Amino acid sequence: MSARQPLLIIAAGGTGGHMFPAQALAEVMLRRGWRVRLSTDARGARYVGGFPHSVEIEQVASATFARGGLLNKVMVPFQVAGGVVGAGLRMMRDKPDVVVGFGGYPSIPALVAAWALRRPRMVHEQNGVLGRVNRIFARRVDVVACGTWPTTLPEGAEGVPVGNPVRAAVLERAGAGYIAPGDYPMSVLVIGGSQGARILSDVVPAAIAALPEAILRNVRVSHQAREEDMNRVARFYAGAGIDADVQPFFRDVPRRMTEAQLVISRAGASSIADISIIGRPAILIPYAAAAGDHQAANARGLAAAGGAIVIPESRLSEAVLTEQIAAVLSDPRGASMMAQAALSCGMPDAPQHLADMVEDIANKGQSR
Repeated sequence: MSARQPLLIIAAGGTGGHMFPAQALAEVMLRRGWRVRLSTDARGARYVGGFPHSVEIEQVASATFARGGLLNKVMVPFQVAGGVVGAGLRMMRDKPDVVVGFGGYPSIPALVAAWALRRPRMVHEQNGVLGRVNRIFARRVDVVACGTWPTTLPEGAEGVPVGNPVRAAVLERAGAGYIAPGDYPMSVLVIGGSQGARILSDVVPAAIAALPEAILRNVRVSHQAREEDMNRVARFYAGAGIDADVQPFFRDVPRRMTEAQLVISRAGASSIADISIIGRPAILIPYAAAAGDHQAANARGLAAAGGAIVIPESRLSEAVLTEQIAAVLSDPRGASMMAQAALSCGMPDAPQHLADMVEDIANKGQSR
């Protein structure tokens, strides 16, 4: 009779910031012979196409106080309770060896059920400031794996720095050769999280259009814009005679980033991890409304190393951004130094370190 295959349940909320590191862990654990089940919501389902096909997908009802009207907020506790009961019944049947939460409200049912049933459990926090859900569970899990270090943790919580794991598609391009800016076609990649990306759509196109002609004639743009902004952004670029590919979601960000001379981005932890693994100059615009100003905390390491220019939202304007874009694209040596500095911040072993932690707490759980 063959040995039982260990089971990992990954619970993650429906944004790329949670889903991309979850995917990275899933890829490694599958290679190590584990079964992997992903628990997420309808928003997270948009990202499951990137997960290996052998990952079992379990969609839970999304429940958050942050969206919807009064009725939605009244129903949240009932939805969460239903999710917890369902997750608990499945765990009693399947007995997962480890449950890992990556943050977001959809991770609550699996983590509550794991806590109630005393299954080995941990959370991974991508940002320098714990998100709401991970803050709730920080003292109720075996360990908090920290993507950005130092991380502010509640008293009594054990945190271990592991870095933010990146997907295999990013690791395959780790340290890819950088072509410095010059008098030839240059690519600018513009990416922003699903929240707060509108300001990038408002400011970036005009800032690029205002570049000196000697730079502008060589620039092509890949701009990720929210669906409601996509048409106006595309029309602006077309009207300015700029070659631009505008889409609500790029499934090939690693390729586009590899080809880019410059990345303009929010300071989400996953975006910063990708930038530092591939090694590209970046202009970061932290999302001012991020909980605990965590995007500003995320950006500090890359900026301190010299790999990124940080523009706070309070100082962001077309003129300021144009000046910084021109500074990078007109200085081949400086841009190359930024690329190397970004690369020095990368943690390509993060997926393996996180997987080691999973196996460690699984072994400790068996010996309890």
